Amino acid sequence: QVQLVESGGGSVQAGGSLTLSCAAFGYTYSYCMGWFRQAPGKEREGVAAIWTTGDRIDYAVYADSVKGRFATSQDNVKNTVYLQMNALKPEDTAMYYCAARYDCYSGSWSRSDEYSYWGQGTQVTVSS
Repeated sequence: QVQLVESGGGSVQAGGSLTLSCAAFGYTYSYCMGWFRQAPGKEREGVAAIWTTGDRIDYAVYADSVKGRFATSQDNVKNTVYLQMNALKPEDTAMYYCAARYDCYSGSWSRSDEYSYWGQGTQVTVSS
């Protein structure tokens, strides 16, 4: 059974940084991993996605709202995906989720309904 566990959320001031981790358990397949966030009263939105083979990044994409500030990476030895978030803004405040799907190329990476597995989420709060 696939299980995803996020960690690393917290409260920071605007301009600060946080690194989220998503540890994966229960499988060896190299899934396409996505990061999503959902703020109160808003729809869940795609933040980034990554697909790697060993140390090679086959696919990495970011939402325009985070491009240049966020970076995702994957450690296949540890079965963990990371989201490094820099220059955080109050509008980045949300619950952040990691998710897994079989590949990054079919459909749309930012559609949450195309992901099969989800973590429980970790809260990120950015104060001005």
